[in-house]
Amino acid sequence: MANYDVDLELLLGKPVVDPTDTPVGVIEEIRAEKQGGEWVMQAYLIDSITMLERLSIWTSSLEILHLMGVHEIHGGYIIPWEKLDLTDPEKPRLLCTLNKLQKY
Repeated sequence: MANYDVDLELLLGKPVVDPTDTPVGVIEEIRAEKQGGEWVMQAYLIDSITMLERLSIWTSSLEILHLMGVHEIHGGYIIPWEKLDLTDPEKPRLLCTLNKLQKY
């Protein structure tokens, strides 16, 4: 796998699509672990609802999510670092289907 630099803070709030370009949620949290002198990526958490609830725009946000194609509302998914394509950090893309991911 190729190495490249990504500004992680810019990923927060970015919409994530699956391999068929269907929106699946937004990046809410990035998890890393310090190993030696470096931080090693572990996982990304995507959640289509929690961030919107925190912003108190629940009702209108549901309508927007439905327009974006998000129809199933759940707690979210844990995406292992190797399952998210960040070649274009503006458009993160899953490298697998949602049913291959663990829910949280």
